[in-house]
Amino acid sequence: MPKQQPRLVMENIVKEFPGVKALSNVHLSLFPGEVHALMGENGAGKSTLIKVLTGVYSIDQGTVTLEGKLVDINSPLKAQKHGISTVYQEVNLCSNLSVTENVFIGREIKKYGRLAWKEMHQRAEKLLEKLQLRIDVTKQLSAYSVAIQQMVAIARALNVSAKILILDEPTSSLDRDEVQQLFTVMRQLKEEGLAIVFVSHFLDQIYEITDRLTVLRNGEWVGEYKTKEIDRMELVSKMIGKELQEMGAITSKSSVNQTEIPASFLKADEIELKGKIDPFDLEMRKGEIVGLAGLLGSGRTEMARVLFGADKADKGIMKVNGKEVHFSSPRSAILNNIGFCSENRKTEGIIPDLTVRENMILAIQSVNGWFRYLSRAKQMKIADEYIELLNINPANPEQLIKNLSGGNQQKVMLARWLVTNPDLLILDEPTRGIDIGAKTEIMKLMTQLSKENKSILFISSEIEEILRTCDRIAVLRDRKKVKEFDNDKALTQQDVMKEMAGGM
Repeated sequence: MPKQQPRLVMENIVKEFPGVKALSNVHLSLFPGEVHALMGENGAGKSTLIKVLTGVYSIDQGTVTLEGKLVDINSPLKAQKHGISTVYQEVNLCSNLSVTENVFIGREIKKYGRLAWKEMHQRAEKLLEKLQLRIDVTKQLSAYSVAIQQMVAIARALNVSAKILILDEPTSSLDRDEVQQLFTVMRQLKEEGLAIVFVSHFLDQIYEITDRLTVLRNGEWVGEYKTKEIDRMELVSKMIGKELQEMGAITSKSSVNQTEIPASFLKADEIELKGKIDPFDLEMRKGEIVGLAGLLGSGRTEMARVLFGADKADKGIMKVNGKEVHFSSPRSAILNNIGFCSENRKTEGIIPDLTVRENMILAIQSVNGWFRYLSRAKQMKIADEYIELLNINPANPEQLIKNLSGGNQQKVMLARWLVTNPDLLILDEPTRGIDIGAKTEIMKLMTQLSKENKSILFISSEIEEILRTCDRIAVLRDRKKVKEFDNDKALTQQDVMKEMAGGM
C-alpha cells in the first residue's frame, strides 16, 4: 500500500517574544485518522505551538503545509476556514446561552433575514448525536455538566468541516466514565479521517488513545515517536531532559514508622455544609500530610473550602490548637495560620494582569492589613527568594503572571501562601495539569514542609501521588467521608479505589 501522506506539516517553526524564544525549529506532522499527542513539561512550548497552528500567533520563521499546499494561518478565522478547530481545557463557551446558540455563535443560519432556529436546532441535535449525546439543545448550556459542555464545544468545533481537531487538556475535569465517553467519540472521529491533536498530562490516557506523539522541551523539538514503540520511562526522560532520579528522592510515606502520634493542629467534628458536604470529622496533626481521595463531585473541594472559611459551615465544631474557632471568611482562617491553594487557579488564584511579585505578596499583605504596606524592597526580596526556592521560570518577578505556564503559575500560588508561614496548607489538586518535573518539585516541597512540623491537606485525583506522600488518607464518596486509612506498607491503590467506588 502507498505510504499515507500527512495532512499537515509544520517545519522549522520559530516564535519569539521579547526576551524569550518560545519555539525554536519545531516540527509537527499530523496524519488523517490518527490521534497525535503533544508532550512536554509546562513551558515546553505546547500552548505556543497550538496558538501558532490556530492563528493566534504568527510565526517568525518556518513553513506550514496543509494537504500539500503552503498556507499562511495568520488569524483564528483563517484557521477555521482551513478546517482547524480547538477545544480548550477551560470550556470557552457562553453558559447563559442555549446549546444551539453556542454551537452556531458567529455562524448563525439565516433565512429571509431571520435566524433559522428550527434548522439550527436540528443541526445541533445531529452534531451531538454524532457524539453519542442526546440532549435538549434549547436549554441553557449552564444546565449541563462540564462533560456535556465539553461535548458541545467539540460539536461547535466540528461545525466548520473540521479537518484537524485540537483537544487541549479535555479530560482534566472529567471522571473516569466521562473520559471513556470522550475516547469513544475520538475513536469514531478518527475512523472518519479526522486528524486529532491531544494534549494531556495523564500518561495512561496518552497510551490508551494516541497513535503518535511529539515531544517538546524548552521550546525545542525533541522527537516524534509511535506511542506503542516508546516506553513510559523513556518518554518521561525525554520530556524532562534527565533521568527520574529525583522521583526517588521523595520518601514513600508508607515506609515511615512513627512511634508517637503528633499533636493536633486542627480538629473538625460533625462539620456540615448542607447540600455540599455531609457531616464529617477530620483531624490535622502537626507535621502530617493528610490526603483526600475521591472521584469528582465526591466533596473533596467542598470539605477544603469549609475548613478554610470560603464557605461557612452550617453546623459542627472546629478547633485550632485546642481552641474553638468560627471561620466566617478566609481571612479568619488566614489569621489562624491556614493557607489554601484552590484547584481553580484561573478564577480563584492568579490575578492575571499583576506581576509574579504582586501575586506573591497578596496573602501576606492581607494578613498585615493595607495600612502596613510592604516596601518595594521587601516585596522584591520575597519574590527573589521564592522564585529561587520553587524554581519558577522565567525567573523574573516583574513578569505578568498570565504569561507564565500553568505549572509556574501554580508555583507562584504556592509561594503566596508559603510567604505567610502557614501551620496548615490546604492544596487542592496542586499537581493537576502540570508536568512531571513540576509535580516532583511540589511533592518534595510538601515532604520538606511536613518535616518542619507543618500540616498539609493534599487533594489529588492521582491515587499514586497520595500514597506516595501522605501519612493518612481520607476517602470521600457522594459528599460523605466514608473511610480513613493509615498509610502503611500494606495499603494499595486498589484498597483506596474500592472505597471510592463504593466497595464494589
